[in-house]
Amino acid sequence: MATHLITGAGSGIGAVLAARLAERGDELWLLARDARRAAELRERFPGAKTLVGDLGDPAKLSWAFGHQALPVELDSLLHVAGTVELGPVGDLPVKAWQDTLNVNLVAPAELTRLLLPSVRLVKGHVVFVNSGAGLRAGAEWSAYAASKHGLKALADSLRLEEHGNGVRVTSVYPGRTATAMQAKVHQQEGKQYDAGQWIEPESVAKAVLAALDASRDAEITDITVRPGR
Repeated sequence: MATHLITGAGSGIGAVLAARLAERGDELWLLARDARRAAELRERFPGAKTLVGDLGDPAKLSWAFGHQALPVELDSLLHVAGTVELGPVGDLPVKAWQDTLNVNLVAPAELTRLLLPSVRLVKGHVVFVNSGAGLRAGAEWSAYAASKHGLKALADSLRLEEHGNGVRVTSVYPGRTATAMQAKVHQQEGKQYDAGQWIEPESVAKAVLAALDASRDAEITDITVRPGR
C-alpha cells in the first residue's frame, strides 16, 4: 500500500486521482484549506486523512503543519490545486499576481520543502500538474502563465537536486481540461463553456498514474496532454 498526499482533491483532476488511488487501497492524505473543507473531503473519501493548510497563505503552512500529525512516509506528493485570473498586464492588480503566485508556485515550493523528508525516506515521487501555459504564454494569461513557468523551473531544479536521493519528479502539462477552473476561464473570456470540447479529468489522471507506476529504472520527467477532439 502506497501513501499519497494530494492538493486539489475536492474537484477536477485531483478528485479523480484521489478516487483512483483509493480504489487501489492506497492511503490518502488530502490537503484542505480549512476544517470544514477537511470534513467534506473525509466524507467524500472514507478512510482518507486530512491536513489543513491554506495554499493562498504559504507563509503559514509551516505553522499550520506544526500543529498537526504529518505522514511519516510519502510515496507521492501530488500538486494538483491551482487558481487562475485572466486579464491584460495593464489591468491586473498586484493582488491578482500575488494570489496566483502564492497558490500556483510559492505554496507548492513550501509544501515540497516541508514534506520532502517524508518523500526522501521511501524514494518517492513529486508530481506537479502544470499547464500548457507553463510552456507558452498567451495574451491575458500573464499571471497564470508566469506562475506555471515558475512551477516548471521548480520541478526541473528539484529533479536535479533530488536525483541522488532516489526521488523522482514529474511535470504534467494538460491542455484545456473539463473542470470547474475551465468553466471559470470561459466565463472570464466571455465564451460559452462546453465540457465536451475538452480533455476529461480522467485522462489527465491516467497520465499522472502512468508516471507513478513507471518501473524504478525509469523516470518520466515531462508529460504533455492535449485535447484529442
